[in-house]
Amino acid sequence: MIITHFSADGFKNLKEVDLTPSPQTNIIKGENAQGKTNLCEAIWVLSGSKSFRGTKEKDLVGFDREYARLGLTLKDSEREQKIEAVLSKNPKERKITLNGVKQRYLSGLFGVLKCVIFTPEDLELTKGSPDVRRDFLDLCVSQIKPRYRKTAQNYADILAQRNATLKNIQLGRSKESDLEIWDGQLARLGAYISLIRTQYSKKLWQFASRLYDEISGGKERLELGYVSTVFDKISTRDDWQVDLCRRYLERLTEARGDDIRAGFSTVGVHRDDLSVMISGISAREFGSQGQNRSAVLAMKLAEAYILKEETGEMPVILLDDVLSELDRSRREFIISKLEDMQVFLTCCDRVPKIAGKRVTVRDGRVK
Repeated sequence: MIITHFSADGFKNLKEVDLTPSPQTNIIKGENAQGKTNLCEAIWVLSGSKSFRGTKEKDLVGFDREYARLGLTLKDSEREQKIEAVLSKNPKERKITLNGVKQRYLSGLFGVLKCVIFTPEDLELTKGSPDVRRDFLDLCVSQIKPRYRKTAQNYADILAQRNATLKNIQLGRSKESDLEIWDGQLARLGAYISLIRTQYSKKLWQFASRLYDEISGGKERLELGYVSTVFDKISTRDDWQVDLCRRYLERLTEARGDDIRAGFSTVGVHRDDLSVMISGISAREFGSQGQNRSAVLAMKLAEAYILKEETGEMPVILLDDVLSELDRSRREFIISKLEDMQVFLTCCDRVPKIAGKRVTVRDGRVK
């Protein structure tokens, strides 16, 4: 998958950007606060994902602008596609089209442009809280199974209803039996999410362990595993609609007393985690900075390789100021693994010794 043209105007500080990227490496140089990351963010937003900086849609429009205009043309193994978006501070005025067909939301673009984003914050993937790893798994799965994204959102909505009911039970406004309607729905969706996450985690381990073996020179081994608060063990052959759903519902019922006292749901996929072990030791608790960064590199590269295997398309890689955070050996490793993919790489003063198209961003303008 290759981006053949990209344009942006009014997206944060970007002005009249008109870029024909290299199908291989694109090095985007510029000082801090000039718009390098904004350019990566604009491409990422056109993949249908939320801003990796947590920016709300209305705030993607520049301070002194009413609208932000984005355009992108991409080619995959089958055809050329065109994305156009006009974003407004008033969401009702947004205009988004895919190949001329109107989309209500940016999320309607999800799955068309396949991207893998790597930012300095991702280096905390192994050291951060469990919700960071859950979000990572859900995004990875959604890129392969776009419908999964809606399932995960439905689960979150029902969970919010169940938690509200638990609060009301504490206050005497609801009865314990009122939980049954939510428990049934939560069990069905949660069983499916548990199985899909488990399947993906196993594949992630297969790819990432080989990559980590290369980074460490075979001196250490990386192990990944899905940790469920509902199931002791999940087989990838389990029937989520029957066996897993039944067990999930039983677990919710068992935890009901604790949930009422706590005022929230104490078990479920919203409390699960992805364990990261290096030679049998928890990376989060005992891993060195170098070990954790190597594990993250392996996991992010594995994400790209799995996406290629599952979809048949090499994803576009966005490296936002990551190389400056890595030592020389890890920089060289990640660059060597991205030779067959289109890469957008941002950097400040020191430009990596990599062949590719080089552009400079200054005050939101691209040269």
